Amino acid sequence: MSSEDNTLKKLEQRILDLEAERRDWYYERERLLREIQFLREEIERLTTPPYIEGYISDILEDGRVIVKSSTGPSFIVNVSRNVDIKKLAVGKRVALSQRNFAVVEVLPDQLDTYIKVMEVIESPNVSYNDIGGLDEQIREIRELIELPLLKPQLFEKIGIDPPKGVLLYGPPGCGKTLLAKAVASQTKATFIKVVASELVQKYIGEGARLVRELFQFARMKAPSIVFIDEIDAIGGKRTDISTSGEREVHRTLLQLLSELDGFNPRGDVKIIAATNRIDLLDPALLRPGRFDRIIEVPLPNLTGREAIFKIYISKMNIKEDIKELAKELAKITEGATGADIKAICTEAGMFAIRDNREYVIKEDFLKAIEKILRKSKGKVLSSGIYA
Repeated sequence: MSSEDNTLKKLEQRILDLEAERRDWYYERERLLREIQFLREEIERLTTPPYIEGYISDILEDGRVIVKSSTGPSFIVNVSRNVDIKKLAVGKRVALSQRNFAVVEVLPDQLDTYIKVMEVIESPNVSYNDIGGLDEQIREIRELIELPLLKPQLFEKIGIDPPKGVLLYGPPGCGKTLLAKAVASQTKATFIKVVASELVQKYIGEGARLVRELFQFARMKAPSIVFIDEIDAIGGKRTDISTSGEREVHRTLLQLLSELDGFNPRGDVKIIAATNRIDLLDPALLRPGRFDRIIEVPLPNLTGREAIFKIYISKMNIKEDIKELAKELAKITEGATGADIKAICTEAGMFAIRDNREYVIKEDFLKAIEKILRKSKGKVLSSGIYA
């Protein structure tokens, strides 16, 4: 091979190396340009003046809006072209420019984190067949809650307003929560459960704000059923002499009364409350127009206990006749609640598991009854107070 060929090959290799180096520099240049663009956008974002939070109080015919800013005063301002006019409504939270206070963005509704994480079930998996011994209560609550949600036109034709709220009272474990969940399931409504004691907050006005946001959240999730358990925690009778803590509870109660008054009885939000101390409730809560109907959920009688036993026993692997076994167990469990009966069935299954059996026998239930009902049960006092 001649020296000219060697020189030519070296030059060709050099060209290939330079081409590869050029491509590397090209990709590096593109990367640096992207990084420069990102840094410019970041500088622009960081140097942009902050927006002011405000709430729309009125919408004018010429397209302008009246907003109340978080700094205090109200302004008549224009709306940015980037904002969807259809999203504007009275009470909406918006962002205002510091330069001319124009509306530049519609903000999401503000909800307390507690409201967001409370027990919310989109459609509970509970039916009326899961509730035993409460046929009369089921009939009433279906008429009061289910019918207005499913067939509001019936009330419009007759010309009456359905009850705004229903109050359930009775001893613990007798099915008050199950009733509310079953109605929510039947109406395909969102079930929102809150314990009233958790609405009482340390700082002034916080409890009232939580109540307000709770009902706002219920409207967002409509159709919905708000179930307020142990409502006596905030609904107790008001007295002239009270401490600062009691006055805060009263403020929370006043906000609850205001929300109940402001509800459309034919709307898509229904209120169900429960308590086992109805004697403690403030008369303002019980007056017509708030909790129009008061339904007692008592301890199940013999027929009720038998029906509840049948519901739980039918789901278990049992060798004996279900009807006869349920009737016999109901006779020896006087004073037991629905929750007690469920616990008895669960404990009977545990006894079978301890004996390495795949089925439950009568003796398992008898031992479970002895274990669960060993402690003396609370009795219903003549005054209606549940121990």
